[in-house]
Amino acid sequence: MSKSILLQARGLQKHFGDRGVLDIEEIELYQGDRIGLVGENGAGKSTLLGILAGEIAPDSGTVSRFCPMGYIRQLGGEDRDAPMDKALQSLFSAQEAREGLSGGERARRRIAAALSQNPLLLLADEPTNDLDIQGVAALEKQLSRFDGALVLVSHDRALLNKLCNVIYELEDGKIAVYPGNYSDYRAQKEQKLQRARFEYQQYRAEQARLSAAIQGKREHASQVVKLPSRMGISEARLHRRSATETEEKLHKTRKALETRLEHLEEKPRPREEIALTMRPGSFTPIVSKTVLTMRDMNLRAGSKVLLQGASMTLPTGSKTALMGPNGCGKTTLIGRILKGNDPRIRLSPGVKLGWFGQDHAATLDMDKSALDNVAGANVFGQDAPRRVLARLNLKEQQILKPARLLSGGERAKTCLARLLVGDYNLLILDEPTNHLDVFAMEALGKLLMDYAGTLLLVSHDRAFVEKLCGRLVIFEHQRLAGFEGGLSAYYAAQNKPRLDEREKKARIDALEMRLAALAARLAKPGKKDDPVKLDAEYRELARELRGLKG
Repeated sequence: MSKSILLQARGLQKHFGDRGVLDIEEIELYQGDRIGLVGENGAGKSTLLGILAGEIAPDSGTVSRFCPMGYIRQLGGEDRDAPMDKALQSLFSAQEAREGLSGGERARRRIAAALSQNPLLLLADEPTNDLDIQGVAALEKQLSRFDGALVLVSHDRALLNKLCNVIYELEDGKIAVYPGNYSDYRAQKEQKLQRARFEYQQYRAEQARLSAAIQGKREHASQVVKLPSRMGISEARLHRRSATETEEKLHKTRKALETRLEHLEEKPRPREEIALTMRPGSFTPIVSKTVLTMRDMNLRAGSKVLLQGASMTLPTGSKTALMGPNGCGKTTLIGRILKGNDPRIRLSPGVKLGWFGQDHAATLDMDKSALDNVAGANVFGQDAPRRVLARLNLKEQQILKPARLLSGGERAKTCLARLLVGDYNLLILDEPTNHLDVFAMEALGKLLMDYAGTLLLVSHDRAFVEKLCGRLVIFEHQRLAGFEGGLSAYYAAQNKPRLDEREKKARIDALEMRLAALAARLAKPGKKDDPVKLDAEYRELARELRGLKG
């Protein structure tokens, strides 16, 4: 049974000034399509969605729409009078339109309003931006149930994997189609890269072989025409005749080789990941076991109590995710830490704190180029700024632009690069993945994995947090609860059946007895005792005991 066509676009072209952004022959969207649209910042993803939705006019080409459509814009576009389904409004906790809504609250309104139109085709442009993890989970659940066609632009790899069965990659204005979800796409791209490496090596080897053969023929020809010493006139005539024939043969062979070299199909050098010779965060190490200690913190936003008597520590060298729903106080708490004047927050001696926030203009000199902004903070080798910027997928023409001419994503990359080459041993990053393309986010994840300092991170991107952070601090009931483990382990622990009170008390008694025994052995180890293993077991059991006691 054939599927109904929902949208057809042909001959789409779009330029901004003299820069061509889109040059697409045809797009056809059918009932049941689940498409993930990926590409670097500035590739034209939002422009393409705007054209398909009818909000941006192409320079040339046509778009035919055959069904009701919904459009979740990345920024703005909230219609205060748009009808909203009550169930969807409740699911996404979408508040009534009013002044002063946060970015997350506006995002929830955009999503609920678009889905309330009952579209058969939904275009979603970075719908998870500004959402907390609970909001992302609600969006994933609703889009999994959505029975219309979907075109999704997102840097959330978990969302792309869950919802999409084909990936459209937008590069140099063209679309390449990859069947499968995002992980399948990355595997296909890796195979394509390996094939390109092999073909480039074969091309270079054949180029070198032909060049060497041509040079060899030239040298042979120059030796042939030389007359041997002590040769008679008749012998010389015979030699010249033979030499001429040989030279002509060598010339023909050389010309044939030169023709082959000229017509050898050129293979471009594959784009490889830039290697780094520096390790971010390693310039000034911290001696203390903890970088930050907070005790009895009370925090309010107007009349709303955010924290009451809350405590938190950041062990040196740890990578911690600060988690909680929109409006719980994550950014407010970070602001209090950054002020540096609260006696309840103690930074250890030697801490050099760098931070990333959403106001990029506050940390960049907008008249200087991206490269100069990064170089101004650099404490590593001279090539470190260019290498880090390249790893974050900023091209040469981009890094030489003044920061005021850069896009939001390009400014974010510049701010992050500035931190990574600076002399900072504690980084606090508030939603660093917002406005990054999925490739830049993967590159940032790799750079932060190698970061030698301590990291406190706020991010709603589950894959990013899971890969990077080995511990969590969660806003819970106006307190901060610590969890030693990644996001998957936390969710698994949350879903475990709870012990009844009798089992719980028995487990607490058993743990306390075991801990007492371990403490005695640690105080005076026996010959067969391994203090390192004993200490690790003690810490693990103590963590479990704290969890049981609440």
